[in-house]
Amino acid sequence: MTGGVTVRAGAEADLPALTRIYNHFVEHTVATFDVEAFTTEGRREWFSHYAATGPHRLLVADVDGRVTGYATSGTFRLKPAYARTVETTIYLDPSATGRGIGSHLYGELLDVVSAEGMHRAYAGVALPNDASEALHRRFGFRDVGTFTEVGWKQGRWVDVRWYERALP
Repeated sequence: MTGGVTVRAGAEADLPALTRIYNHFVEHTVATFDVEAFTTEGRREWFSHYAATGPHRLLVADVDGRVTGYATSGTFRLKPAYARTVETTIYLDPSATGRGIGSHLYGELLDVVSAEGMHRAYAGVALPNDASEALHRRFGFRDVGTFTEVGWKQGRWVDVRWYERALP
């Protein structure tokens, strides 16, 4: 399937699709610790954190003109010594899973942040999430620890497993 996927920088016009995809995970999963759905307008501030150049990116997977997922690299921590470290994330429309789109998208993101001179990438995976854990392992991330019962969502405590990847 990945032959029909275009990976490109996210654009403001993508905000409705990005919001729709994210809201699925807000409302139906523990993959994010947001607990209330967003409006498109409410996601503008989040969108403003990403640029067309530099290490903090938002890439989208576009299949025949339809945004089917996105991956981001953002600030890991605000203190200056963390400047060459990013936190990455990926969200796919549920209809787009299992077709290689996520691997294509995440691979492009990791290539971009590597080319920007980043040293490490980290990703937190709320558990359980076998697909996300498998994706991160496939891209060379290693498990560096689990924060237990760190979030309360959907009537239960949720653990987050942290993954680290050295960047070339």
